[in-house]
Amino acid sequence: MAQLFYAADLFGVAVFAITGALMAGRKSMDLFGVLVIAIITALGGGTLRDVILGNHPVSWIRDDTYILVASIAAVGTVVWVRLTQPIHEKGLLIADAFGLAVFTVYGTEVALQHELQLSTAVIMGVITGVAGGVMRDIICNEIPLIFKKEIYATACIAGALVFIALRALATPPWLDTGVAMLTVLATRLAAIRWHFSLPRFHLLDRD
Repeated sequence: MAQLFYAADLFGVAVFAITGALMAGRKSMDLFGVLVIAIITALGGGTLRDVILGNHPVSWIRDDTYILVASIAAVGTVVWVRLTQPIHEKGLLIADAFGLAVFTVYGTEVALQHELQLSTAVIMGVITGVAGGVMRDIICNEIPLIFKKEIYATACIAGALVFIALRALATPPWLDTGVAMLTVLATRLAAIRWHFSLPRFHLLDRD
C-alpha cells in the first residue's frame, strides 16, 4: 500500500512538473526558470500540506527523488516540445487535471494516516492538489485555475469524499485509489470540455 502511494506521488510530481515547464515555456523563460517553476508546481502543494500537518522534514527534503523526478520531467518536456510541436492551452489543462487527481487522493490519504477529522482530510486533499498550481500561476502572472469559472477545487472535493467513503467500506486499496482519482479526473475534464461551473455571486449596485 505504501509503495502504491509513493509511486502515485512521484507520478503526480512528474505530471505537475510538466505543467510547470509548459507554463514557463509559454512565458519564454530560460532553462533555470523552467526548472524553478516546474519544481514549485510539483512540490508546492505537498510542502504546504506537510507544514500544516507538522511533517518535518517535508517530503522532498527527506527524499531527493522528488527533486530528481521533477527536474527530469521538466527537462524532458523542454526536449519534447523542441523536437515536436508546441503544446496548446488544452494540453496544459489536461496535464494539470491528471496531476490534480493524483495529488488530491494522496493528500487525503496522508491526512487519514494522521487520524484527523474527515473534513480536515478533504481540505488537505484539496491543498495538495491545488496549491502548487496556484503558486505556478501567480509567479507566472496568470489568474490561478482555481479562480477561473470551470470547476476545479470542487473536483478535488468530490474525489476526496469518494476516497474517504470507499475507504470506510474497506474496499481494496487499488480500487478506492483508482476510483477516487478517476472521479477527480473525469469531473475536471468534463468541466474543461463542457465549461461546467458553479453558480456565480453577483453583487448588484442598488444606487
